[in-house]
Amino acid sequence: MSSSNYRNGGSISRGGGGGGGGGGGGGGGAAKSENYSSKYSPSSSFKSKVQHQSTASSSSTLRRSSTGSSRDDSTVSGRVRVAVRLRPRNSEEMVADADFADCVELQPELKRLKLRKNNWDSDTFEFDEVLTEFASQKRVYEIVAKPVVESVLDGYNGTVMAYGQTGTGKTYTLGRLGEEDVADRGIMLRAMEDILSEVSPENDLVSVSYLQIYMETIQDLLNPANDNISIAEDPKSGDVSLPGATLVEIRDHKSFMELLQLGEAHRYAANTKLNTESSRSHAILMVHIKRSVKGRNSSFSSENGNTTLLGKTLKPAIVRKSKLVVVDLAGSERINKSGSEGHTLEEAKSINLSLSALGKCINALAENSAHVPVRDSKLTRLLRDSFGVNNVQLVGTARTSLVITVGPSPRHRGETSSTIMFGQRAMKVENMLKIKEEFDYKSLSRKLEIQLDKLIAEHERQQKVFQDEIERIALEAQERVDEVEQNYADALEKEKLKYHKDYMESVRRSNTEPTMLLALGEVAEIKQKLHNEIALRKAAEAEVDNLENQLIHWKNTENARNAEFLKLRKMLEDEEQQKAKLEDEIELLQSQLLQISFEADESRRNLDRGLSGEIPSPVDSLTPESNHQEPRESGNGEKTSMVKLFEQVGLHKILSLLESEDADVRIHAVKVVANLAAEESNQERIVEAGGLTSLLTLLRSSTDETIHRVAAGAIANLAMNETNQELIMSQGGISLLSLTATKAEDPQTLRMVAGAIANLCGNDKLQGKLRAEGGIRALLGMVRCKHPDVLAQVARGIANFAKCESRASTQGTKSGRSVLIEDGALPWIVQNANNEASPIRRHIELALCHLAQHEVNAKEMINGGALWELVRISRDCSREDIRALGQRTLKSSPSFQVELKRLRIDCG
Repeated sequence: MSSSNYRNGGSISRGGGGGGGGGGGGGGGAAKSENYSSKYSPSSSFKSKVQHQSTASSSSTLRRSSTGSSRDDSTVSGRVRVAVRLRPRNSEEMVADADFADCVELQPELKRLKLRKNNWDSDTFEFDEVLTEFASQKRVYEIVAKPVVESVLDGYNGTVMAYGQTGTGKTYTLGRLGEEDVADRGIMLRAMEDILSEVSPENDLVSVSYLQIYMETIQDLLNPANDNISIAEDPKSGDVSLPGATLVEIRDHKSFMELLQLGEAHRYAANTKLNTESSRSHAILMVHIKRSVKGRNSSFSSENGNTTLLGKTLKPAIVRKSKLVVVDLAGSERINKSGSEGHTLEEAKSINLSLSALGKCINALAENSAHVPVRDSKLTRLLRDSFGVNNVQLVGTARTSLVITVGPSPRHRGETSSTIMFGQRAMKVENMLKIKEEFDYKSLSRKLEIQLDKLIAEHERQQKVFQDEIERIALEAQERVDEVEQNYADALEKEKLKYHKDYMESVRRSNTEPTMLLALGEVAEIKQKLHNEIALRKAAEAEVDNLENQLIHWKNTENARNAEFLKLRKMLEDEEQQKAKLEDEIELLQSQLLQISFEADESRRNLDRGLSGEIPSPVDSLTPESNHQEPRESGNGEKTSMVKLFEQVGLHKILSLLESEDADVRIHAVKVVANLAAEESNQERIVEAGGLTSLLTLLRSSTDETIHRVAAGAIANLAMNETNQELIMSQGGISLLSLTATKAEDPQTLRMVAGAIANLCGNDKLQGKLRAEGGIRALLGMVRCKHPDVLAQVARGIANFAKCESRASTQGTKSGRSVLIEDGALPWIVQNANNEASPIRRHIELALCHLAQHEVNAKEMINGGALWELVRISRDCSREDIRALGQRTLKSSPSFQVELKRLRIDCG
């Protein structure tokens, strides 16, 4: 629809609605409000005084405060800002209300709205902004949404929400696509245009999810097959996320437009008397932004003060993560006005319930209540980041803007009044805005891996060059030694021949010319030449010695390497011999394990045939109340076999077989460990030898159902000791048991896991960790099996947990409702309180008595029907101690006494 049609009062396409049920009631009376933009003194026509609070919360101030934030979350206080927008009369109202004045009068320059009661009296309300029917879509965006978008780009979470009666223009304000007229574009498109213009495609990431809440189920508008998405909450930060929702990366405006068109095509709508295309679901657009913060990196310096290249790469980039949530709420309807019937009537009921829950949350926050019921609906759970802070709990961490849309028709004055009162209460809600920054360690890790690969390759190249250079030098040295030795031999031979020739010539001359003077001169010359030759020979010998020393050094180096090589070969041969020896021992152990396992299985089958399955094997001894005695002959035979194996093989070798690659060996080994763990005297030795750690590792890594069952049974036996219970929790045992319970379908496996968790439930010190790591949820989830043995273990765990809670409440270390009630266990407890199976009934009766001892649980127990079961227990329970406990509990609880008097039931 074009903007001109909207201004002229045309019907609103896809209009959500509703100011009726969810606004939190009220109408009439003047309102107390907060104004950020001006100091307004109320006129005398006001029926009550308007209060003002001065708060600096403009967009520019927020942007300046976020620019210099550090890695720690910077916190900024910001009130929910509320703007009211008036829709013009449509064609139907122009005819039906032609003789009546509008019920709403706007004073935009004073940011006031007057709601007429009659022709002479009206109520005046003040908002952060008042938008007339002539306000353009661009102006609405700049006033309502643009400050929130700027905050999101600075790293804060932000929410923009539209609330109002059906047909008043919520979808037009938020989701209009502007296909016919670009001036009609709504807040969603304009917000994405600003976001894409600010982010960097190379360094930043923008991704979008588009959802709807229909009939209290969260559905994916981008993937209609994904029609039941669950909500996940971070137990530490409280952040809400939807891990199953489709997340689409956005690179340009065109792809975002196509995404909105796809989502709108899948959204539910219906034709009612109030709107020809009324939205039947709440639409939620989530925009996730991940931005790298520039100018915050530092580098490392070397000892001389120079910044090194490695130092620059070791500093991870800082990333800000923020989220923009745009919510188009459906409107609550009055059935007599909308004409809804059939399935449309059921849709209207669901819409009214969720908006009513939202109204309750706004009322609680506006009144600074100690409890905000955000868990009453999926809409309020998703919007818990968007609203408010009170003195007890932190609820909202997002900058939130609310636009309430109203119509001028006096026929709908009640719905208009309810919408206005919702906006007035929302203006009292304060949020604490936080920046979420973190280091981009993944990017740093990738860079370091690339740099490490380059360094390794460069080192290998340099090592190869070094080896080649050593070989070249050794070869050259050997060639030079050979050449010098050959030259020396040749020179020596020449000198000998020359001296001999000279000597013979001298003799001949001395005989022919016996001149004494000439002979003396020749002798002196010969001596000089001999001296020179001796000097040359010494120099040559010195060079030869030097080359021989170098050759000896290289030979010594080669000998040392050969010796090291021989040593390594010897170690390898020893390792192979040791491996062969161990393989022989493993074969022997396997045969012994198979024999013992066969004997144990045969004994168990004999026991099952002899006692009709009532006597548990050592692996099945999960609970203290399993006090049945096995036949002496079979039990002693199996125990003797275990002791014999224990003494012959040794505990460490048995535990080492848990890591065998042969699946059958692992199964038999874990059975032996489980049977050994059934004896209390063996438990300490098993734990000291690392048996508990090996069992948990096997439970984590194996996919074999038999191994899961037997390993869980062994852990259950070890969990009967308080010291072992703390070790199991510290090594992540409860998480592994919970995961195994989720995947397992075999009743015996579930019975073992339930028994292990039930034993842990009896430890006062582990109550908090049991719930935090999913133990209680896993225990309650196993009731799906419906096998009596499994239900008995679940009931025992609930009884143990309830007893510890009751003891903690009595000692003053715990306050508040029971964790079992908060996790939804009460209906199952009440349903099985009178179960035909004695073990189940006995544990459930104990659990009910312990829960009832804490007065804070009384209201939920009365509403859940537990009071009738307590009365039955106090009268008809077969066990005297439980019956007496039930009687004491009923008499000591004021709430129960009041309810019994009201019902005229005598428990005395």
